[in-house]
Amino acid sequence: MKILAIDSSAKSASVAVTDDRKLISESFVNTGLTHSETLLPMIKSTLDNVGLTPADIDAFCVTVGPGSFTGIRIGVSALKGIAQPLCKPCAGVSTLDAMAHNIENFGGIICCAMDARCSQVYCALYKKDDNSLKKLTDDIAISIDELYNKLKVFDEDILLVGDGAEICFEAFKDKLENVSLTGEQLRYQRAYGAVLAALDGNIEFKDVSGINPVYIRPPQAERELKKKKENSQ
Repeated sequence: MKILAIDSSAKSASVAVTDDRKLISESFVNTGLTHSETLLPMIKSTLDNVGLTPADIDAFCVTVGPGSFTGIRIGVSALKGIAQPLCKPCAGVSTLDAMAHNIENFGGIICCAMDARCSQVYCALYKKDDNSLKKLTDDIAISIDELYNKLKVFDEDILLVGDGAEICFEAFKDKLENVSLTGEQLRYQRAYGAVLAALDGNIEFKDVSGINPVYIRPPQAERELKKKKENSQ
């Protein structure tokens, strides 16, 4: 089964084409350009590199959150624009699950952390060994201090992954001897991880109408409006 996957949930963006689990084409950018500028050309070039068209794809996959509200909407909208006319099945996966599936040759706790601003991170914890990846927590938005309290109970090696990993590492490195920062080449979100998360998690590939963004917390504008109303009371 040929799968095309998209991730645009943070500053970086990526596209992958696989034959089941086998990666056959991949594109990645982390230039700061908006995803509305880069994503569709990336999809085209990733397919062109292996002589495929959208019609040749059997199923589509996208990260649906958490992450940038705008980036997630762009990724989901791009998926729907391509898959819907073709009536192809689609899967939506957690961005954090996709990140965890990028990590190989590690045993211990994987902490996937995305910068959620306001001294918070979107995060989830996983237990990894040679043969399995087990999710230990739901996807949550918490402060860096709260994340430290969750990590300090583990004796195993802890690997920080994601665009919020470096922030967390700087906060934890003097307090947690067992914490390390993954190499930059594996630190960021990748569309290939979304495919692995979908296949390993037995996520149903379904009609594209069922694929929607998943936001852990309200958008900033909504939070600020709520705060103003509370302060005016």
